[in-house]
Amino acid sequence: METVALPKTMLAWQKHLPSTTPVRVEVPVPTPEGDEILIKVLAAGVCHSDYSLREMTTLPPEFSKMSGKFTFGHEGCGKIVALGPEAKKYKIGDVVAIMCVPGCGKSTCHECSNGVPQICLQGPRYGGGDDGFNAAYTKVRETAAVKVPEGVSAAAGAVATDACMTAYHAVVGRAAVKKEDTVLIFGLGGLGFNALQIVIHIGARAIVVDQRQVVLDEALKLGVKPEDVIPAGTTDVAGWVKEKKLIIDKVVDFVAVPDTFKAGVLSVRLSGIIVLVGLLSPELPLASPIAVRKQLSILGSYGGTIQDVEACLSLIQKHVIIPQVVTGSLKDFPILLENLHHGKIKGRIAMIPEGLESQ
Repeated sequence: METVALPKTMLAWQKHLPSTTPVRVEVPVPTPEGDEILIKVLAAGVCHSDYSLREMTTLPPEFSKMSGKFTFGHEGCGKIVALGPEAKKYKIGDVVAIMCVPGCGKSTCHECSNGVPQICLQGPRYGGGDDGFNAAYTKVRETAAVKVPEGVSAAAGAVATDACMTAYHAVVGRAAVKKEDTVLIFGLGGLGFNALQIVIHIGARAIVVDQRQVVLDEALKLGVKPEDVIPAGTTDVAGWVKEKKLIIDKVVDFVAVPDTFKAGVLSVRLSGIIVLVGLLSPELPLASPIAVRKQLSILGSYGGTIQDVEACLSLIQKHVIIPQVVTGSLKDFPILLENLHHGKIKGRIAMIPEGLESQ
């Protein structure tokens, strides 16, 4: 195994079940084995999923094989500093973005063999049972890494692995948005704003919904026409769509609460597509007669693939996607997580480990 000089220990923010309080502990710097690579973390993203994970007292069934003690962080970017004996894809010094759910990659795995490795139950879940990226170093399988193109910052590389990837997968992979489509987007947070940029790049028409005027103003700056912005505070979105005589081909819902889901079902055209991405509500009531008579396709969209990450990094390099990302310090993870949850951070935040803030 080729290596560079490394410390023996590091600080890591961990989840210790059943506690709902992140703890920062000193742990050994991991040693890569097999096809694993060791990465010095340059940036780690913070996501609303981290807050949900923090609040869990038990892990969900799909995490059943995971440990009750692990390092937080499922969005990461860093520099490779060591290689396992079977790692062949990268070299020491490469800067890579890290995929949290790369799948097991086995030919016998139904999910990995059918283009949905992100829902594979056998592969690692970095930051969600397996140790994640809220530490100075992390080790992952080399199949979880994508080389970061020149000109893409570590902060952008980190959020590309979730906020960008998830949006891209929803718009391109699930909704299959085409240039001739009119797309109704609910929610312009970190994911929704990236999705809007992707829809605009495709050339489709975007109709946007959000309760915050500040993000609607940002949508206008991207080129969304004023007549395609549903005013903040609108309580009857479907009525607004009907009044404007719009034909909505596809709905992408990054909120997914009963009100947005109902509005999507009522707004979309006959035989239209609704893609659900948000997880803010534990259940969504469905007016099944409407869905049946309109012959709607209601799809779930979870995460994305390594190919989606590669596509997003390329779009970021070309300035097609400009992630809304600010930076903070890794030492402030609990505070930053609270700030994100309470809407005090616009878009996304990437944490920089201590000692790297000025680099």
